[in-house]
Amino acid sequence: MMRRMRTDDFDFELPGELVAQHPAPRGASRMLVLEKDTGSREHREIGDLVNFLRADDLLLLNDTRVIPARLFAHRPTGRKFELLLLRNAEDDLWDALLRPSARARSGERLELADGGVAIPEDQHGEGRWTVRFDPPLDLDRLDSIGEMPLPPYIQRPEGGVSEDRRDYQTVYAANPGAVAAPTAGLHFTKEYLEKIRKAGIETAYLTLHVGLGTFRPVSVEEIADHEMHEEWYCLSESTAAAVNRALDEDRRIVCVGTTSVRALEGALAVGDGRVQPGDGWTRLFITPGFIFRGVGAMLTNFHLPRSTLLMLVSALAGRERIFSAYADAIAERYRFFSYGDAMLII
Repeated sequence: MMRRMRTDDFDFELPGELVAQHPAPRGASRMLVLEKDTGSREHREIGDLVNFLRADDLLLLNDTRVIPARLFAHRPTGRKFELLLLRNAEDDLWDALLRPSARARSGERLELADGGVAIPEDQHGEGRWTVRFDPPLDLDRLDSIGEMPLPPYIQRPEGGVSEDRRDYQTVYAANPGAVAAPTAGLHFTKEYLEKIRKAGIETAYLTLHVGLGTFRPVSVEEIADHEMHEEWYCLSESTAAAVNRALDEDRRIVCVGTTSVRALEGALAVGDGRVQPGDGWTRLFITPGFIFRGVGAMLTNFHLPRSTLLMLVSALAGRERIFSAYADAIAERYRFFSYGDAMLII
């Protein structure tokens, strides 16, 4: 009987100094190129990406926009709380992570920086609450009182900095709703995307609002027991047509980021090998053994140990080849995680 995969199978040690705290200038990162069928590797620069793309490729990018979803609130007595908004459930209701969750009381009024209040209502476990805001939160209010929701491994001891509002956002971000960035897209400049288009390579955009499903840690021993949280995605008519055309013509689809992979494969699963325009929710959990219907190659960053994202890239290239490439990247002092360097899996 085959042993079930364990979360420990996706663990590795990373020197702390390789966790990127600030991004390299856009377009200046390194890129490790991994051939998924042979395991061969090259050390290149992100500017070389166009040289690895074929004239008939379809490059698929996630145009979600990160909202400043990190808020701080306090009781009149001074106790401070941190909220990470996950998604807007209704006009004045949000699903949120609340810390310290154990200290929160249902129905209490927590004061926000602009004089409004956040009222925790229903607790859902693992720090998740339904929170009511008075007055209701809109994007203008979030812009004034929220911070960019940087991952905890990016240290900002003095609080968020204004540069992160620019840096933790792709240059093509269009549809607000994500609470984490689709970080593979952070490497692109508008000029480089234009260079790719001028090379004759077709580009298309979909939207997946990055949420808890992407960044929630895996806490169970066996990965089959992990529950993925659903995330919203949308494909326009033009993008659905471009994807279906590429599939019909047996052309390679190159996904920028794991979120583009999840949206594409989620849509293909629903459509039984075709994609339909429109929106939906996916809780697709891609692990080794997954049969990809559409993804031919992907650009990604280097991912956290024991994470669903590391499991996803291992599904595409094989766990052993990914871990060998990661060991190579560590030896070569690549920069890891959201603000780090890139990996191209072809």
